[in-house]
Order: sequence, then structure tokens, then C-alpha cells
Amino acid sequence: MKKSFIVLLYIGFWACYLLSILIILTVAYRDSQISDRELRIVNALKNLFFFAFFPSFVSFNLFYFYLFPKYIQQKRFLQSIFYGTLITVGAAVIGYILHRYFIESGRIIDMDSGGKPGRSTAVIVISAMTLVGVICGIVALVIRGFITWFNEIKLKQMLKDKNHEMEMALIKSQLDPHLLFNTINNIDALILKDAVKASDYLNRLSDIMRFVLYETKGDKILLSQEIEYIEKYIALQKIRTANETYVNFSVTGSMVSKLIAPMVFIPFIENAFKHTNNKKLENAISVSINIKDETTQLICENKYDSMSAKQPVGGLGNQLVQKRLDLIYAGSHSLEINRSDESYTVNLIIPNG
Repeated sequence: MKKSFIVLLYIGFWACYLLSILIILTVAYRDSQISDRELRIVNALKNLFFFAFFPSFVSFNLFYFYLFPKYIQQKRFLQSIFYGTLITVGAAVIGYILHRYFIESGRIIDMDSGGKPGRSTAVIVISAMTLVGVICGIVALVIRGFITWFNEIKLKQMLKDKNHEMEMALIKSQLDPHLLFNTINNIDALILKDAVKASDYLNRLSDIMRFVLYETKGDKILLSQEIEYIEKYIALQKIRTANETYVNFSVTGSMVSKLIAPMVFIPFIENAFKHTNNKKLENAISVSINIKDETTQLICENKYDSMSAKQPVGGLGNQLVQKRLDLIYAGSHSLEINRSDESYTVNLIIPNG
């Protein structure tokens, strides 16, 4: 919450409080004689200042600036009650002493049975002043609590947004460096054999880098763009092996007007290529995208040799991807990961749009 608004809230409270006092004065002295009205008003202002304003002002500010942050916010409730009582009673006693000093010209007078000021009157006045202080102190706690709650909500939302942005940027920037190095090396070797084919692969690599750098900045992209990226990515990966059946990629359903968060599927596909160590297997990697009216499903399965390599179950990458899915789709998606001795399968269903 902005400081200017907090200051306005503070000033507004005291303006309303003082206005209430003025209204009470006006009602109380509206029938006073003209000759002694000014004197009555001056005495009334003195009485109300020490009776109503002084204990309330002291209690409000000590509750607001001291009691709430030091005790209540730290959940030290018993100490809060003790010091709150001490503050209100102390403010009332000091206010009563000052009231008697200024009103009675420096004399603190007792009241006997004949009508002079005494102990019983002092107790009643101090109790009333304490009650006023308690009410203003509670108002201070409510205001400070509301401001603190609002700031915490705003801070949590800001941190969530920042974490969201950082996680998005991290995942989007995870273009596998091995892909770049291997692809460039393969293209370099292919130039002497088939320059046209090498140029085609170089253009695909350029398209992939352009997609990652520029097309993924928005929250949503066309599903057709994501699938086009996947197709180019798989094509670049396939030049690393002569096995024509190494990858099986299929798309079913209509992509028209369907939207998706950028780079939702690709981390799982990258992971499949990363951990498939035998490039001679048939259908070593199977990627299937099934598009329906309301949802889109990714099934990505990769085989691996359990004797020579172990497919990791988790890891920071998977945690980030799952966290990103939770942030974007907020429980409206379904993610199942199954691992066996020789295969690793991801089944992801997300809503369209």
C-alpha cells in the first residue's frame, strides 16, 4: 500500500475523530448564554482534549507503531494484552493528572461527600478515559492489521509473479546446448555431401532459435506454432542417426484456432532425446499429440537400455516444468509420468486456450 494512502488514512481517522468532538461540543453548548459561551467552549475544549483526545492519541499511536509490530505481529498475545492494558491505563492516568493541573490551576483536588473532587470520581474518570483509549487502540490495530494484510497479499502476489516470470524465462531458455553443438557439427559434415540438405537443416535451426527468442514471449501462442517447432526439433535430432524408425511422431485432430502456453510440450520431448542412448532401436522415441475440442494430449515415450543408463525420475528440470504447469493451468491439467525398466512415459493433458 502506498505511503500517501496510509498517511491519508491516518489523517482521515483523526479528522473524523475531531469532527465528532466538535459535534459533541456543538450539541452540548448550543443552549449556552452568549455572555459565557466563549468561556464554556474554552473549558470544554480543555476537558475534551485531556479526557478524549490525549488518551486516544497516545493509545492509538502506541498500539499502531509499537504494540502491533513488536507483539501482535509476532503472535505474542499475552504480552500484547499486558502492554496494551499498561498503555491505555497509563495514558488515562497521565491525561487525568494533566487535566486536573490545567483545569484546576495546578491544584489536584479531592472530592468529599460535600461534592468536591475525590477518589471515586478520579477512578470513574480514569476508567472512562481508559475505555476511550482502548477503543482507539483497537481501531489502530484494525487499521494496521488491514495495511499489513494488504501489503503481505501484494508482496506475495509480486513474489509469485516474479517467480512465475523467472521460471518461465528459465524453462523457455532451456534450448539444449547439445542440440546446437551436435546440429552444427552434423550440418558442417553434411555440407560437403549435400549442400542443399545442409542449408535446409540450417534454416530449421534458425527457425527454432527465432521461435525460442521471439515467439515465446507471450503467454499464449497458436498450437500450430508449437507443433511446427516440435517438428523442426525432431527433424534436427533425426540427422544424428541413420535409423529411419528412430522417432515416431504423429498429430491427430484439428489445430485451427487452438491456443497453448509456449514450450509446454518441448521439455518432455527434449528429455526423451536426452535419455535415449540407443539410436538403433525401432520407435525408440514415440511422440503423439491428440487434439480435441477442449483439450490437447501429449503422450511421449522413450526407450532406454536399463543396463547402461538409468532414466531419471525427477530432477530440477521436471520440477520446473511441473511448477510452470501448476502456475499456468492451476489444476486444470493432468500430468502422469510412468517409469519402467526400459521405458519412460509422459501423459500430459491440458485445456485449449
